[in-house]
Amino acid sequence: MGSVQRENPPAESSRGAVTAELAVGLPAVVLLLAAVLTGVAAGATQLRVEEAARAAAREIMRGGTAEAEDAARRIAGPGARVTVTADGEWMLVEVGTSVSAPLLDRLPLELTGSAAALPESLPPGN
Repeated sequence: MGSVQRENPPAESSRGAVTAELAVGLPAVVLLLAAVLTGVAAGATQLRVEEAARAAAREIMRGGTAEAEDAARRIAGPGARVTVTADGEWMLVEVGTSVSAPLLDRLPLELTGSAAALPESLPPGN
């Protein structure tokens, strides 16, 4: 029983291959992570604007349009756009805001949520 010898020593040309693969793969992993975080941020923002529209619709059913806008901005954020319009007996609420995420700085994404409510009493003028 003799010692074990390697027949094929590593070639000099393959030195640094792991470093090169890491240099190529690491940016791809970072880009994938940024895309996932962007998707999560967009999803969370969409849920927030939909909840804000529902909260505003509930306030309208109680009779307060100003309170509805305040409730929507409190949930969706201070930069949210809140629109309340009348459509016959129904009041329509639309809440919109932009997403702040790593990949969307140069590509603004506006997300909206809407809800409708039948107020207990119609606002003046309708």
